[in-house]
Amino acid sequence: MSTVRNWVVDIEIDEQGDERVTRAEARLNTHQEEQFSARGTAYRHPHDREVPRIGDQLAAARALSELSHQLVLAAAENIEQVTHRPSHLQG
Repeated sequence: MSTVRNWVVDIEIDEQGDERVTRAEARLNTHQEEQFSARGTAYRHPHDREVPRIGDQLAAARALSELSHQLVLAAAENIEQVTHRPSHLQG
């Protein structure tokens, strides 16, 4: 019998000032007393054409990448707490 868990990531995207900077914040609630939050930023060169979708995608991807890194570190810490030995996770 499998157990299904549902984790939800909420990503808030905001364009700053003259819209050359896009910021994203990704928040994960695991419903197990754990919450993770990470930020990502995308910068548009002044000579580049304005395509908001691209800034949104880059900022969100960078926030999710940082969130992923935080989850790997949390897993490594949990492994070490259980095994009382250093963990060797990559990614």
